[in-house]
Amino acid sequence: MTSETHPNAVAETAPVGFQEHDHQTCVKTALVSAEGRCKEEGLRLTPVRRKVLEMLLQEHRALGAYAILDRLRDEGFGSQPPVAYRALDFLVQNGFVHKIERLNAFVACSHPGASHSPAFMICRKCDAVAEAQSASAKGVLGAAARAAGFEIERTVVEAEGLCPDCTEKA
Repeated sequence: MTSETHPNAVAETAPVGFQEHDHQTCVKTALVSAEGRCKEEGLRLTPVRRKVLEMLLQEHRALGAYAILDRLRDEGFGSQPPVAYRALDFLVQNGFVHKIERLNAFVACSHPGASHSPAFMICRKCDAVAEAQSASAKGVLGAAARAAGFEIERTVVEAEGLCPDCTEKA
């Protein structure tokens, strides 16, 4: 089944996150999409959850839970860590946000609601994050897993390097 025939599949495209784009439209479209999906699936996109998603969409870089908590406090949403962690748990569980393990931080998903295996390119200078598609089940890792009788359920691919902006500055 290809991305054209499966509604939740993601077509292989260029990484999302480093290129120039209409950022305001990007954020607005993603929020409208998240609100629509929550309504369709009976999920509660509370004001705190929506604000956390909006913060991550605004950045196109990973933010740690305490940075998010600081921003939530500044916006009047409270200052207790569970406020941020509960919102992040909901957003990760429902595919709106990914956790970047290397940074112990979070980034908005470029393809929310789609069935995909993301791969992240993380700039070691500015922490910008771009999301691309990974085909771990089809590549070398998939072949090794099949040979071992292992069934891959989830992968996290994170590559560290320099984004185009930092490469130009170097």
